[in-house]
Amino acid sequence: MTDRRHRDAPARCRTRRTTPRTHWLVLSVLSVTLSTALLLQGYTHHMFGITSDAVTGARGRSEAVPAQVAHGGPVIADAAGAAHTARVEDRTIALTFDDGPDPVWTPRILDVLRRNHVHATFFVVGTQVVAHPELVRRIVSEGHQIGIHTFTHPDLARLAPWQRSLELRETQLAVAGAAGVTTALLRPPYSSKPDALDDADWSVLKQADAAGYVTVLSTQDAEDWQRPGVDRILANATPHGHAGQIVLMHDAGGDRSQTVAALSTLIPRLKAHGFQFATVGAAVGMAGPVQPAGLGEHLQGMALVTVLQAGDWAVWLLGLLMYAAGAVSVLRAAVVLVAARRHRRQRTGRRGGSWERVNEPVSVIVPAYNESAGIEAAVRSLLASDHPVEIIVVDDGSTDGTADLVESLRLPGVRVIRQRNAGKPAALNTGLAAATCELVVMVDGDTVFEPGTVRTIVQPFADPRVGAVSGNAKVVNRGGLLGRWQHIEYVVGFNLDRRLFDLAECMPTVPGAVGAFRRRALLALGGVSDATLAEDTDLTMALCRSGWRVVYEEGAVAWTEAPASLNALWRQRYRWCYGTLQAMWKHRGALVQRGAAGKLGRRGLVYLLLFQVLLPLLAPAVDIFAVYGLLFLDPVRIIGLWLAFLLLQLLMGLYAFRLDGERAGPLWSLPLQQFVYRQLMYLVVIQSVFTALSGSRLRWQRMERYGSLRAPKGASPLQQPTPYETTQPY
Repeated sequence: MTDRRHRDAPARCRTRRTTPRTHWLVLSVLSVTLSTALLLQGYTHHMFGITSDAVTGARGRSEAVPAQVAHGGPVIADAAGAAHTARVEDRTIALTFDDGPDPVWTPRILDVLRRNHVHATFFVVGTQVVAHPELVRRIVSEGHQIGIHTFTHPDLARLAPWQRSLELRETQLAVAGAAGVTTALLRPPYSSKPDALDDADWSVLKQADAAGYVTVLSTQDAEDWQRPGVDRILANATPHGHAGQIVLMHDAGGDRSQTVAALSTLIPRLKAHGFQFATVGAAVGMAGPVQPAGLGEHLQGMALVTVLQAGDWAVWLLGLLMYAAGAVSVLRAAVVLVAARRHRRQRTGRRGGSWERVNEPVSVIVPAYNESAGIEAAVRSLLASDHPVEIIVVDDGSTDGTADLVESLRLPGVRVIRQRNAGKPAALNTGLAAATCELVVMVDGDTVFEPGTVRTIVQPFADPRVGAVSGNAKVVNRGGLLGRWQHIEYVVGFNLDRRLFDLAECMPTVPGAVGAFRRRALLALGGVSDATLAEDTDLTMALCRSGWRVVYEEGAVAWTEAPASLNALWRQRYRWCYGTLQAMWKHRGALVQRGAAGKLGRRGLVYLLLFQVLLPLLAPAVDIFAVYGLLFLDPVRIIGLWLAFLLLQLLMGLYAFRLDGERAGPLWSLPLQQFVYRQLMYLVVIQSVFTALSGSRLRWQRMERYGSLRAPKGASPLQQPTPYETTQPY
């Protein structure tokens, strides 16, 4: 319904109709940023990874490898031109360590080297550099040399040229960002001695040379990656003769305790035999392979390290949130199902006991604004009630002849009150002032009652503590996927929650479609407030805070039209959600109150905040993480978790449909609902929260009427008029 103030104050109208748009840009930027960070983190951490040096393919042909390289030294330069190699000087050992840095083993190896006054060369993996930049800084500060071992430890020979470049560039930036240096030394993963190079390896070396790298292979492999025992590692790393060697060892990639123990013995032993130790650069006479990074490269490197660390943090946080959300959802499902079962038993007990004895007449108030499509069906259904009623139709300035239509029916017991358009709360207050009965039922003009609905909904008033009763609203236009999804939501979501709220004595909403009230309780509150767009929620919360009990009567069935298009659904749920947020904020004081108000605050408001605000706000990030899991983690586990969640939803649906006496057929569309309807509801919450935080005010938005108010099969037959068609906006 349109607020009269919209017409009386054009300037204010423009303000209230203004909804923020920049938040969608912010949300898009955040989503793209998070997705990019996760994609980068997933690629760098899960596409490859450190594995055993034995994990290599069969060696190919080596026709392209120059003879002077295959039979030359382990340090190869100018591979793209006149290739030449360099050997280590006699009685010189260049210790090299691959795959680090590792937070456990690299510091221990550095301690051994420092005690023995030896410098070595560390070929680092970019992902490890990002994870432990402080270790790279320690390596450099203690006089050791840095080389790169790619970013994700792939077999470069199996990658496309652009991937090779990316691997080398990212690692170089990571080193520059972590330690402020750049290096010209490269050791490809899974490489060994020069005579083991094949044509694919040679193409890697030529591309690396073009990028400014000198390739460092090895001449002596300690084979510590196999963990053969300390004695065997010592034997493998000890030179035969006096020739200089580049010894390959590892400071990461697994348990390196044997490497540390062997190194503590190897260095003193070789020194005793006349060997000296040097970095690779010093051992072959290379001038300054490691240089200070330029400012631009250092800043780029720091940015890369920061982004990837943020990605690691985001993965950890999202994983935690996903499991937490899953645990909370399972707990909620268990609590809701137990509550629903208990509520059903209590209701059955009441039916056989104290209830079913309220016979006093009831005033039924029908606020109507441009409801000509369904008002006749609504009024006739009320007249067909098996309980004495007076019907008050309050026409709130309709322009489609709603009041004229009702008056033309000349139905006994039906009064029509006309007023200038002032909004639904004002129309309800007008009807409340005109009502002659203590018990009042409020029903929307797009809703039809069954004959027993009025009688059933007023029975809980036999308890003098009850101030309001929520009925059971059902979707009448269930055709198509959208109708089925809303039908599922009404039965599974709304009604299961209402059973829980009833037991917990914290009912937050009596729906406008079907609700009953004590007139004196409403008058004590000053009537229906127009302070929020969810006047039904605001009114219910106010009743709870006044000490009245609000209960749910599932047998009081009303049939209502649901939006038949995504646009109409968006507008309706946007208003509902925004109005609910307004009501929650208005009644936030209930959180610290006692009695019935405290139950509403600490039970009802906390429940709404958790499950209708916070979890939906987190849902897009969790969905993005689920896609990340499918791409980079264990897709079987991710799909299994999703199927388990879906099964839980299905079990809840089956039980809820059974409680409501509904056929379970529509539940086949539940999996599709998770991909479309669920996402739309999350976006509605996001839009509503941003609107509330921005301070903007949302105007009332009226739903399009479709003239589908016919009692579904299985409902009590009603005398139905020919439906009117309308295209009035909601």
